[in-house]
Amino acid sequence: MSIWKRKLLAQLIAESAESEKGLKRTLTAWTLIALGIGAIIGAGLFVRTATAAAQSAGPSVTLAFVVAAIGCALAGLCYAELSSSIPISGSAYTYTYATMGEFLAWIIGWDLILEYAVGAATVGIAWSEYLNNLLVNVLHTSPIPYSLSHSPFQTNLATGEHGLINLPALFIVAVISMLLIKGIQESAFVNGIIVVVKVAIVIMIIIIGWNFINPENHTPYIPPTSIFTDEHGVGHAFGGFWGIIGAAGTVFFAFIGFDAVSTAAQETINPKRNMPIGILGSLAICTVLYILFGHVLTGVATVEDFRTGGKEASVAFAISKYMIGYEWLGQFVTVAILAGFSSVILVMLLGQSRVFYAMGKDGLLPKSFSDLHPKYQTPYKANIAILVIVGAFAAFVPGDIVGDMTSIGTLFAFVLVCVAVIILRKKEPNMVREFKTPWVPLVPILGVISCSLMMYGLGWTNWLRLFAWMALGVILYFVYGKKNSVLNNPKK
Repeated sequence: MSIWKRKLLAQLIAESAESEKGLKRTLTAWTLIALGIGAIIGAGLFVRTATAAAQSAGPSVTLAFVVAAIGCALAGLCYAELSSSIPISGSAYTYTYATMGEFLAWIIGWDLILEYAVGAATVGIAWSEYLNNLLVNVLHTSPIPYSLSHSPFQTNLATGEHGLINLPALFIVAVISMLLIKGIQESAFVNGIIVVVKVAIVIMIIIIGWNFINPENHTPYIPPTSIFTDEHGVGHAFGGFWGIIGAAGTVFFAFIGFDAVSTAAQETINPKRNMPIGILGSLAICTVLYILFGHVLTGVATVEDFRTGGKEASVAFAISKYMIGYEWLGQFVTVAILAGFSSVILVMLLGQSRVFYAMGKDGLLPKSFSDLHPKYQTPYKANIAILVIVGAFAAFVPGDIVGDMTSIGTLFAFVLVCVAVIILRKKEPNMVREFKTPWVPLVPILGVISCSLMMYGLGWTNWLRLFAWMALGVILYFVYGKKNSVLNNPKK
C-alpha cells in the first residue's frame, strides 16, 4: 500500500465513458459560462472593491483586478486543459490523483472543503445579514429577530440580546441543496435567471455611474506609497506597487468560483470543447465587468467615503450620496447582492458535492457519497451530508471566524493544478488534449508564482489556520482514507 500510488489515466478515461450510465450530461458551454458567472459575481464585487480601494490601492484597484485576473487566468488555462482531457467529477482532486498520487489528492480534496463547504456557509451567513437589510431598507418591514438570525456565539452590543440560531442562513443552504438534488439542469436554469438579474444591475451601475465620475477622484491614479491603519489597528501598505499587490489579494476573493465549473465536467456535453469555453469565458466576462465597475465606483466616490461612511455598503452609499435621482439603484444593489449570494452558494455546493462524489467512489470518503438518486441521477447522499455540515456551520458559527481561509485554500488548489499540468505533460505526453495550455511549462510556473505571491500576501495567521486544517486532514486520511482506498485495497 503506497500513499503515492497514482490513479492510471486509462482508468480515469474508462470512468468517463462509464459516466454515460451515471451522472446526466446536460450542460452546454453557455450554461457553464452562466455557472461560472454565477459563482464569481457575488458579494466580492460589491464589498471587496471598496475595501481594497480604502485599505490598499485607491483608484488603482482596477489594476489590482488585472493582477488577480492574470493569476486566475494562468490557473484557468491549466484547469481548462485538465478538465477537457480528464472530464471526471472532482476538479483539482481528480487531477492531483492522476499526477501526484493518493496522499496529495486527499490533501487537495480536504483543502477544497475550505473553498466550497466553508465558503458556502460563510456566504449563507452573509445572505442572512443582507436579507435583514432588504427587509428594513427596501421593504420597510421589521427585521428577523436577532436571536433567530445570529449564532449562539454572538451578542447584540446595543440590546444585550443573544443569538440562538441563524435560521435564514440555514434556510438558503437547505433550499439550494434540495434544488441540487432535484437535478443539475434545473439548478443551472435557476442560476441562469439569477445571473441575468445581477449582471444587468452591474451593467446599469457602470452605465449610469459613468456620468457621475469626478476626475479628481482618479488623481493620482496610483497613490503615493504610505501606510493606512484600519479601525482594528492593523497597518496596510497603501499606494504604489505593494498597495496594488495587497489589493489584488483582497479582490481575489471576488474571483473565487470559476474553478467550480470544472467540477461539473462529468455532467457536460462535449466537455473537451465546452469546459475551456466555460472556464475561460466566465473569467473573461467577469474581469471586464470588474475593471469597469471598479473604475466607476472609485470615480463616483472618494477613498475617504470608503473608509468612513460607506464601509460594507459602500456601493449603495456612493449611489445615494452622489448619484442624485438614482437612489432606487441603491436598493437594486441589495437585491443584486442577495441574488449574487444565492448563485454563489449554489455553485459552491455543487462543487463540494461533486468532490465528495469522486472521493466516495475512490473509497477515501464513505462510498454512500457516490450513490446516485434513482430518479434524478444526482449524488443525493453527498448533497444531504453537505447540507448537514454546511447548514450546521451557517446556523451556529459566526461568519467572521473563517476570515480569508477560503482564499488561501483556493490559491493552494490553483498551485497544485498548475503543477499537475507540468507533471502530466511529462508522464503522459501522448494523451489526447483537445485544449492545450500554451507555453508549458512557462504558463503553469507563472501561475504557481502569482498564486503563491497572493498566498503570501494573506499573512501568517491564515497560513497557520491552513496548516492546522491540513494537519486534521492528514489524521483523517491515515485513520480512514488509506484503509478504505479502492486503489490501495482493490478487494474492498
